[in-house]
Amino acid sequence: MDEKGPAQAATSRPTVTCKDVSHEYGGRSGTSSFGVLPWRSRGDQRTVVALRDVSLEVQSGDVISLAGPSGSGKSTLLHAMAGLIVPTQGTIELNETSLTDRSRRERARIRRDHVGFVFQRFHLLPSLSARANVAVPLVQFGLSKRERRKRASELLERVGLGDRETHQPGKLSGGEQQRVAIARALATDPAVVLADEPTGELDTETGCRVLEVLTDVAGGRTVVLASHDEHALAVTDRVVELRDGRVVDDGQ
Repeated sequence: MDEKGPAQAATSRPTVTCKDVSHEYGGRSGTSSFGVLPWRSRGDQRTVVALRDVSLEVQSGDVISLAGPSGSGKSTLLHAMAGLIVPTQGTIELNETSLTDRSRRERARIRRDHVGFVFQRFHLLPSLSARANVAVPLVQFGLSKRERRKRASELLERVGLGDRETHQPGKLSGGEQQRVAIARALATDPAVVLADEPTGELDTETGCRVLEVLTDVAGGRTVVLASHDEHALAVTDRVVELRDGRVVDDGQ
């Protein structure tokens, strides 16, 4: 694998563009997996309003954070940027390629080729070693087992876990597991890294170390992280504040 990796073309430095994005979740409750959210009644159905007319542009190489209290729409917007969900209204583009009019399979391909995602709860496979977890995304690119292991080992070394690569997640601390997750997100050398509450499961000191690792190893890439952690907000160049699903300050 060369320096740009299997997924990143020479000119690939995507801009993420959201235009008039709104999203609703149907249901009878004013809560969702994203926390307590505003709702409105539609007949006998309460519809959770997660995003309201969000327009936002993330320039190539930007490191920004989405800030706001629980239920402000941070995670929903991040998931929409990744193509994990399709907004109810509006458009989202990644490197001038629309995500909102693509099939699930097409969105998955775009995400595979251009996006690395860091989850709050790590989402590591418990039966695999740290090295094998990092190598998982590379299977789709047809690399040999030797090449996958080499790439994974290099990334674990970069995040300070070169001596832990054969350990399974259950034998790693929370901070170590999140560093493995960061290495996995970078395995395909994506141009965009999205991180959803990357310090949410960690204590303050460990969270700060993880943020340092994330911003260091992701250097040059576009990074968007959703967080209400003041330490996470401090390491980004721009803070976009959301409240009740709306952008109330775009940090410009």
